[in-house]
Amino acid sequence: MKGLHGIAFALVIIGALNWGLVAVGNWAGSNWNVVNLLLGAWPTVENLVYLLVGASALVIGFGHKADCRTCNPAGM
Repeated sequence: MKGLHGIAFALVIIGALNWGLVAVGNWAGSNWNVVNLLLGAWPTVENLVYLLVGASALVIGFGHKADCRTCNPAGM
């Protein structure tokens, strides 16, 4: 489970940074969606990345209490 948690955490961070760049890009009047810029030619792969980021957010969200040392001092 530690490996799944690490992968999910990394994907959530990537997704969060991408959304931040989307917002900044919109304010700057351009497209800064890194996933779209890298994988836009392959919409199926792009959607798979978005699906994996969303699934990772669910894994982190529902498994957070068990994995977090702050929320569960006896955990880990």
